[in-house]
Amino acid sequence: MLKTIKSLLKKTTIPSTDSKVSEAAEAQSIITESAISSPEIAPVKHIGISVAPYYQAARSPGTHPTVSVDKEFDTKLASNHKEDILVVRNAIEFNPQPITPVTLMVLAIRLYDVGLRDDAVFWFYVAKNRYITMSEVLNTKSPELIQIEEAIKSFALLAGPFINSYAFCDLDKQWNAMTQAITWIEQNTYQMIFMEHLPALPGNRAENLRKSIESIKDAAMKEQQYLSDPNNLEEFQRKRADQHLSEKFCWSE
Repeated sequence: MLKTIKSLLKKTTIPSTDSKVSEAAEAQSIITESAISSPEIAPVKHIGISVAPYYQAARSPGTHPTVSVDKEFDTKLASNHKEDILVVRNAIEFNPQPITPVTLMVLAIRLYDVGLRDDAVFWFYVAKNRYITMSEVLNTKSPELIQIEEAIKSFALLAGPFINSYAFCDLDKQWNAMTQAITWIEQNTYQMIFMEHLPALPGNRAENLRKSIESIKDAAMKEQQYLSDPNNLEEFQRKRADQHLSEKFCWSE
């Protein structure tokens, strides 16, 4: 299961001859079709998902989602006011080390919902990369961490296709968000990784963290190299067109 989660988190809808990239691309393609292939061709302005017990999207326009990720932020993350979501974002930027990947996932969803979709892309990438580094240092199969693993899997399956479908409307912006998110996790180590009471994988934690970040960088570079090939880009855009992703996600306010 963990291998599948990492695949979903590391890549998007891009096929490749690289085995790891191919596996991830196939999985992402499947979840994209199941999550956003609605017959209605209209702008998608809301990520209507549920990941118990952490998040339940608003069930009707004008109502509020249910959020239970961090007592300090839950109320504001459940707000429909852009200003409240930005307060949470700013607080996380001020003190990022203790923030869980689950909280970051919900932040990304709520940023999307209030129209801050570029911010949503960046924080989604931060969330997934923070989880990947954690999973490659700590034993996420342990009782202390298994619930986080399951939650991140659900967020990747359900929210990822929405955010990625918007992200790839503009390849330059997507690449910038990806690289900025990698820089962010390098500069803001998740404090849970070095908590001694949590079981770790074999090896030195700091070295495993370094290797994980290098792996994330390598995956990002392979993604860019793949799309730099005109034939690959044409096929990628054709698949997006077949799913009407431009009409659904590439709109402007």
